[in-house]
Amino acid sequence: MSNLFKKLRSRAMRQTGVNQDIVVVSGLPRSGTSMMMKMLEAGGMSVLSDGLRSADIDNPKGYYEFERVKQLPKGDVAWLPDARGKVVKIIAALLEYLPLGYTYRVILMQRRMEEILVSQRKMLARRGEAADTVNDTEMALLFSKHLEKVRAWLTAQPRIAVLDVDYNVLLVEPEKYATGINTFLGGHLDGGRMVDVVDPQLYRNRATQS
Repeated sequence: MSNLFKKLRSRAMRQTGVNQDIVVVSGLPRSGTSMMMKMLEAGGMSVLSDGLRSADIDNPKGYYEFERVKQLPKGDVAWLPDARGKVVKIIAALLEYLPLGYTYRVILMQRRMEEILVSQRKMLARRGEAADTVNDTEMALLFSKHLEKVRAWLTAQPRIAVLDVDYNVLLVEPEKYATGINTFLGGHLDGGRMVDVVDPQLYRNRATQS
């Protein structure tokens, strides 16, 4: 396996009970989580989503959100039994509120920080929301520290397996990642269909390469 998947911990390869695991797609906002949800849906996974947030110019293929996820900090976990064997999108900031009586497989999306910041600012501007309260340097530092904290927490959880997926690499090597993701989730997905929904035309906020 390529070093793209070096973060795949050995315990993630337990195949018994995979169908009872809750699959979580996570990461910072604007890091490619919606595209990953679409890939998993195309591959044959059931998606836990309420469809309340419609597709728009920022996410033309849909957001795949489940509104009750936002209530995790308030203790709303009654929906989790229905999430077994399905995939749900949960931003990184809410992962620590997941009850640890379940087994999770987390796909953690990575993306170049400058692209995340540009994408967020454009989205906020389109919504007429303030986007200049914190400069990019400070925001990048805050996000990086936040991800370090999230990673440390995930690593400490014995019932959570994690696979890192680099959005920037995924767009140019979708076949490799489709194979790794399929293995991570038990080997029952349609990798070809997963690859087919990767749309490089949606990669609009590219970082300038030096």
